[in-house]
Amino acid sequence: MLPKDLTADIRNRLKSIEGQVNGIVKMLDEERDPEDILLQFKATLKGLEKAQFLLLDEVYRKALAIKIVNLIDACPGNCGYEGRIEFIKDQFPDLGLDELSAKLRELKEIEERVTRHNNQNNSQEK
Repeated sequence: MLPKDLTADIRNRLKSIEGQVNGIVKMLDEERDPEDILLQFKATLKGLEKAQFLLLDEVYRKALAIKIVNLIDACPGNCGYEGRIEFIKDQFPDLGLDELSAKLRELKEIEERVTRHNNQNNSQEK
């Protein structure tokens, strides 16, 4: 559902976090100072928070913008979903992070319906 080019940075960040988690396990095995382990935990959590924010604010927002543009092109005024697409487009700048994934799901459903609608119209024209 998300374009791979948009998620590359997140994948890289998660691989780095994976290394940090492995480092924590190693520190535990080596019975390192608890303060050092706690510091590593905090750094790992901060990295996860940054990756989550990046996913929501950058990746989901870009993916939603792409889906809006694609749907506007696929639904030039006769698919039955023009109003909903326009409504989401107008809401786009003000959407909160918690709303992005729900809007992506909604647009995916609309996209499937528009595709079916367009395929039916194309087959009728033949």
